[in-house]
Amino acid sequence: MGCGDFTELELDAILEAVESFSDYKLTGFASNLPSYINRVYELETVTKERIIAKFYRPGRWSADGIMQEHEFVLDCAADEIPVVAPLRLKNGNTLASFNGFNFALFPKKWGRPFEVKEDADWQRIGRIIARIHAAGARKDAPDRICMAPFDSCQDDVDYLLESGLVGRTHMKRFEDVCYRIIDRIGDLFEGMEFMRIHGDCHRGNILERPEEGIMIIDFDDMAFGPPIQDLWLLLPDYADNSKRELDLMLSGYCEFRDFDDASVKLIEPLRAMRIIYFLAWCARQYDDYQFSSRLPDWGNDAFWRKEINDLEAQYEIIERNLNDF
Repeated sequence: MGCGDFTELELDAILEAVESFSDYKLTGFASNLPSYINRVYELETVTKERIIAKFYRPGRWSADGIMQEHEFVLDCAADEIPVVAPLRLKNGNTLASFNGFNFALFPKKWGRPFEVKEDADWQRIGRIIARIHAAGARKDAPDRICMAPFDSCQDDVDYLLESGLVGRTHMKRFEDVCYRIIDRIGDLFEGMEFMRIHGDCHRGNILERPEEGIMIIDFDDMAFGPPIQDLWLLLPDYADNSKRELDLMLSGYCEFRDFDDASVKLIEPLRAMRIIYFLAWCARQYDDYQFSSRLPDWGNDAFWRKEINDLEAQYEIIERNLNDF
């Protein structure tokens, strides 16, 4: 049911993989860094340099899909946007495969969590996201998800319904609310601009570096979707309660590229899609040996009652907001 496991990824294999595909010689130090779906390790070279090795969960992204993520980040780096770009390996690419695991190396970069303290900070965020989108608009990403109701969201609902994890007691109600949401919001995405986007641009993926300012990290959920996705996740509340913050972000954004104001109506539909996406994201790694310890109550009766209640409430919010925008 899950999309792969890491039971055979031991320390010796990690070190051998990195040394085989790079010019780095390692000390044997390896620190397991937090990552819910991949396996990420901080390693030390014999010259005391720290690097990050990221092993991608088997079955989640194809090699082409991962390379399209890397290409996007490298395009941002070429535009002098502060990101953490993958390192070139001996095979001439930024991705290698070892014992069935795709992996990449990154430089270790420090930063403190970004805090919004004043209006100018919202504008700073808007500027850097606009620059990322300017890079994203130049190419397609055919092997990444298309963030639209009848594409990725429909796939997530189908997966959940077929997974056996929803439970017979809740299946009908869950199916009904998901299809009501998809049917209600599907036409809203027609004619909207779609491009390569970060896809998961919440505050946890923004760091402040003294020499570079704002740095955007973790493009693992990079998608082909509407630009508003990378803005709404940063808002402090629902769309109708965050108009001031959104206006400030857009004032910075529009210094670098145009923004379609009509796409603001996608915020609450995208929030509903994110709820469904996260449910499917968890379902796809349900069999991982670390999953139950991290989310022990996931999938029980109370869990599904709450999630379905949240989706039904979000449907009502969508209806209300569509009358406001």
